[in-house]
Amino acid sequence: MMMNEDQVNDIIQRWQNTPEDHLKPEDYQQFKNLGSACLTDGDGEQLLKFLQDEKNQGSVKSMGCVLMAPLVKEVVKKEKSLDHCQAAITHLTRTCSPDELLHCLLELIEDIDAEDISETVLVLVPHLQTVLLQLDDRKAACVGLALTALQKQLSRLPVPYTRQQEEADEHGLCRCYSALAVFMKPFIEEVKRRNGNYASTSEDEELRTELLKFCMRSLREPLLEAHLNRDRKSSMWLFATEIMVTLPAIQESLPELLFFSPLRKSTQTDISQSKESRACLAYLLFVQLITIDSFPAVFSPVFVLQCNMEYINQLLSSKKESHLLKGLALYAKSLESVQDNSLPVSLLELKSFYSVPQNLRQVLTDCPMQHLRESGLQVLQLFIKKLDAEAKHKFFRCMLKTSNHAGVESYIVKNIRKQVEFSMEPGNANKWFLGEEFLSLLGLVFCFPQGAETDLLNSMDRIMESLNLLRYLLIRDKDLRSTTYVWEELCRIKDQYLKMLRVCISISRGHYSAELKALKQDQKLKAKEAREAARSTRLVKRITVKREKVSNMSPEEQHQVLQSALVTFDLMESLIFRIEEITEEKLKIQT
Repeated sequence: MMMNEDQVNDIIQRWQNTPEDHLKPEDYQQFKNLGSACLTDGDGEQLLKFLQDEKNQGSVKSMGCVLMAPLVKEVVKKEKSLDHCQAAITHLTRTCSPDELLHCLLELIEDIDAEDISETVLVLVPHLQTVLLQLDDRKAACVGLALTALQKQLSRLPVPYTRQQEEADEHGLCRCYSALAVFMKPFIEEVKRRNGNYASTSEDEELRTELLKFCMRSLREPLLEAHLNRDRKSSMWLFATEIMVTLPAIQESLPELLFFSPLRKSTQTDISQSKESRACLAYLLFVQLITIDSFPAVFSPVFVLQCNMEYINQLLSSKKESHLLKGLALYAKSLESVQDNSLPVSLLELKSFYSVPQNLRQVLTDCPMQHLRESGLQVLQLFIKKLDAEAKHKFFRCMLKTSNHAGVESYIVKNIRKQVEFSMEPGNANKWFLGEEFLSLLGLVFCFPQGAETDLLNSMDRIMESLNLLRYLLIRDKDLRSTTYVWEELCRIKDQYLKMLRVCISISRGHYSAELKALKQDQKLKAKEAREAARSTRLVKRITVKREKVSNMSPEEQHQVLQSALVTFDLMESLIFRIEEITEEKLKIQT
């Protein structure tokens, strides 16, 4: 029901004369209705005058909190009375009970509509800070509640990934986290002031813990999702810097967080999330080099690598591009400082040193993004470069046994040849790539796990690389002949391998030749039917070629694949022929 001015004045007069504890729920609702009516009529100035009137301060202090929601919504809508509404909110935060205001603000945060998240957060954050700073009891817990509620809402917004997305900041996430960085500063300063001045209280410790929780959540989201580049100080990069500076400011040691102890029990609600947060922390420190100048330089490169492998494994086990990029970058950076040919075989016995290469293999074989596969290959080569001879030998054996991918296996075989070449240089001789231990590796290289049923086309990369290695070993036989047993065993392995390869080629050639012949016959049949159909103007049903391997290809594509397979078999046979020639030449020299 609409009220005239006299009725409104009578109600206001009654509020002024009524003690706080005598106000009824109807009074609170009427107070809210009158304030909302002013806003609806665009009369924010009149409402502000009422709130600021000295005679009304008792009523405002008692009931003003109920106006917080309509005022904030008015500001978010950016109506004409924006300045008056902002001033009204500011007045309420200084007049009303901080506890009641906090309750109202947390409810507002909880009920934000999806389309208004960033605008509402930006309006609320400075006023929320004012309210929290006025609290005496339970300040730390309330700061934690506010930060958790804000981050919960911000997690609903997409994290900008490209430079253009971040600069546009369409959803306002970057502006919100910049505002949160400002929001935190007085509480960080409070922790810093209390450190060392006197014995910490439980309240001090709780505030430090809540700030730590916020930092670790921020590392996981949005920073782990964001694309960061230290050459371009974007808003997300600057927020990352704030987080990295905050941790030591609240007496959280970065080495302890990363290397020595888990997070406090109160923050370990989810171990995997904790690992993601610390993985991002390691990335910001060692790749982006944020606060690296203040990081202790006493840790050896091998120790840093060993500790970071847990985080690298966490990142590379993800399917997200942002995680994989950070994992590969952290892996490369952790390896760079390690001396070449120095990592001992004992490290490969650690779980992370097994899991990381396996996850890297998944990136190389399954990741649809070419730039990640290329980066992954570079990191794999860097890792191999850092292993000592025994570790390389064991790593190659492991990859040949577990990769199940011809491309990866061919890359390993190529690296085996490089190590043989290196071992043949003066002063580099070792048993792992020249002596008896080398034979166990060769046994894995020169084998056909599926026997005569091996699909040579799918295994082509590995087989061609293996044949090239075999040819090289026979040409460089002098170093291998120094140990009679090694040379004799190599010859035995060679004979078995080439014998089986010939059988496989024969079977595969017969299969693909038959496929090619059938394809040609099908094409002739189709051409004949097409001519007959044209002459008789009848429709002819389409004839389907029933071949599993190439059934989804056009006839031209099928012909090309089948022809290519036969050419591949010719290449393999030419390499076999050359290897046999070399063998005969070596036998003549010996006799």
